[in-house]
Amino acid sequence: MTTLWDTTGSAVVKELAAQRHTGGAVMSGVALTLVVVAHEGRVAEAEEAAAAAAEMHPCRLLIVVRRHIEAPVPRLDAEVLVGGRLGPGEAVVMRMYGRLGLHAESVVLPLLAADAPVVTWWHEKPPNRISTDALGVIADRRITDSSLAEDPIRSLRTRAADYAPGDTDLAWTRATPWRATLASTLDSVSGRRGESVRVLGGHVEGDPANATARLVAGWLSSRCGCHVPVVASTRVPGPAGITSVSLQLDQDEEVRLLDDRKGGAVISQPYRPDSVVALPDRPMGELVGEELRRLDPDEPYSEALEAVTATSGLSDRPASRGHIWHDPMRPEDQPVEAGAETPAPTVPADSEDADEVALAGEHDLDLPDDPAERPADRAVTP
Repeated sequence: MTTLWDTTGSAVVKELAAQRHTGGAVMSGVALTLVVVAHEGRVAEAEEAAAAAAEMHPCRLLIVVRRHIEAPVPRLDAEVLVGGRLGPGEAVVMRMYGRLGLHAESVVLPLLAADAPVVTWWHEKPPNRISTDALGVIADRRITDSSLAEDPIRSLRTRAADYAPGDTDLAWTRATPWRATLASTLDSVSGRRGESVRVLGGHVEGDPANATARLVAGWLSSRCGCHVPVVASTRVPGPAGITSVSLQLDQDEEVRLLDDRKGGAVISQPYRPDSVVALPDRPMGELVGEELRRLDPDEPYSEALEAVTATSGLSDRPASRGHIWHDPMRPEDQPVEAGAETPAPTVPADSEDADEVALAGEHDLDLPDDPAERPADRAVTP
């Protein structure tokens, strides 16, 4: 690991290239670039989760920590690791001070793995409009976590209003074991009957203020064509906010899935004895790793979000976003100037070999031949 204090973006690129050449072909099979935006108080959690995800999906890991944007002098501190505590691949942890944090993409763009998808994960409160954060605009997939919000249900409505194909939420990812078990249970009933099963109603018992519980209810509502509400439970639910799910079927039958508080769930269905399946609480790294398995739009998530927020047409929205400049120092009620939306920032076409160029001490910018006419080397030029 190399720590660079009060450094520049070009110095970070040079150091990463130098460590790669020293370590050999460590990242010859890189699958993507994972950009993590984390609050300082959650950096340790983000690093642990990202390292676990990187073991499942070889990637270049870039962790951005925006600190003290009101600081008068921009500053960049960076840790560069290859095969260190953040997994077997390449990782850079960047702490940005002052208004440099508002232009984090100017440091991140040269560090992106060439010809690889980009995934941005906010392990903090994401912007209300992802278009105002260039780190989200450049991403092929964007991961948020409504469970971190003070009001998770309001956060879901915000995500629906700002939704674009490619967005997803870890509150939805936490529902995967419940959704998979419910689907397999209904398949079992269908197999016994030899015909399809119709769900006439039901309810999710748990915490109505939990985003995961609401998304499971929304998924059932969208898939079954009937309203499935979340009702308050007398038991304290786990992280998924669910204690049980009951579904009323045609032919006067019912199936029920009950959390047994032992890392499993009890399945009750007609004409068969109760059975227990594993339903453990999964660590954050496994959740992020699941989202990295697919980079195409998650249509079941958008349908569940539509049902929860009473919106429609989310999947029909354009997947691309234009960057909208937003200064957090500006009052919230001050409108964005007309024409402020710009195309997403991209890596220059001549920077495919940026690492080798940086290692040679050159720059991608068109600088004057006369050194006296060149601007002073700064961390980032916003």
